[in-house]
Amino acid sequence: MSSVLFDLPGPRARLRHRIATVVAVIVLAAVAAWVVKVLWEKEQITPEKWQPFTEPQIILLLLEGMAITLATAAVAIVLALLFGAVFAAGRLSNHAFLRWPSTMVVEFFRAVPLLLLIFFVFFQFGSTLETFGALVVGLVLYNGSVLAEIFRAGILAVPGGQSEAAYAVGLRKSQVMRLVLAPQALRSMLPAIISQSVVALKDTALGFIIGAPGVVRDAKAIYISPLYNNVLVTGIVLAAMFIAVNYALSKLAVYLESRMRREGKAVVTASAGAAD
Repeated sequence: MSSVLFDLPGPRARLRHRIATVVAVIVLAAVAAWVVKVLWEKEQITPEKWQPFTEPQIILLLLEGMAITLATAAVAIVLALLFGAVFAAGRLSNHAFLRWPSTMVVEFFRAVPLLLLIFFVFFQFGSTLETFGALVVGLVLYNGSVLAEIFRAGILAVPGGQSEAAYAVGLRKSQVMRLVLAPQALRSMLPAIISQSVVALKDTALGFIIGAPGVVRDAKAIYISPLYNNVLVTGIVLAAMFIAVNYALSKLAVYLESRMRREGKAVVTASAGAAD
């Protein structure tokens, strides 16, 4: 059976594809081997460089730092979700005095680079918020603005007939939004929400610039030590830790999406006083 866009490859085409794949794998393996050889000769990935990460106190230090990083990300994500929900509702409001200020806030904080936001909050309010608070506020302002657009786009993507049918049975706008549009939009928004949560988690590393607590700051004590002096290896370990956490979040998104798909859609009925 042929595809709509192109025919399936024949025997010769499949042979060429296999040859190209084998050649590409060999070239990539050769480049990787050359990089490893160079790094080994420069004593950047020798066993001595990895030795600190076999010591219990250093492992505990990194785990404690990652726990602080995850806590920072969790607080920022929860507050960003609330921020995004409020300003998405403001942008969808029929009242101009709510819609226009919400639009200005969202567009401004989406456009300003996150690092500048963190610097501004830290230097203006650092004495009150300290480094942890300055980092969280910066993450909330930026990621909350992005989430506001995700929420707004998800709500607008729901077919118009859904809201028209809800209005027809007597539901108010707040009920239509809460009972009809939001539950349906959540299914389509969930991957984007999880993706933005991953971005927020990675962006916690920017707190290193202002000395905020976290795994990146703790790792600095390792690679600046004259005893170890292993910047590259420490970076690889940090990358592996972030990759593991982000992969777990992506798998969580897949699980939640499949579970919501299995649950189906709830039936919404209009109460007797809905039209009041």
